[in-house]
Amino acid sequence: MGSWIMDQDDHLDDMHLRILRVTEDLRAIQRELNCAAMEAPANPELMEALNSVPEIDSLEVLKTALDQMRHFLWFYMQVVTQESEFGEKLRDTIRQKPSSDGLFQSEVPLNERLRNAAEALMLHYLADGKAQKPN
Repeated sequence: MGSWIMDQDDHLDDMHLRILRVTEDLRAIQRELNCAAMEAPANPELMEALNSVPEIDSLEVLKTALDQMRHFLWFYMQVVTQESEFGEKLRDTIRQKPSSDGLFQSEVPLNERLRNAAEALMLHYLADGKAQKPN
């Protein structure tokens, strides 16, 4: 096995472990919030603490990050799976050479190409009314 493949495998293993850790952290946060939500109606001090600005702000940050990740994962799954026409069009758009700036495709980071392609295709499909927004 070449060094590049081993590095890629290590990276994928690290990412897999990180996903498992984040998933477990999200489950723990949900359990704690659920307990707080069940206890709060009978505990005015807890209700006040849960409604404090820092608490609400941190939940809004988490909600925004999760919403963005959910949408990104929807696009990611469209790109990496061969199951949809939309995914094929998205992959084709990502592979295209950048417009008039003259850069080669390999010089533009994949995440930038993915984001640009996803945005362009989503606007196109929403304008045509052919795609539904991911849940």
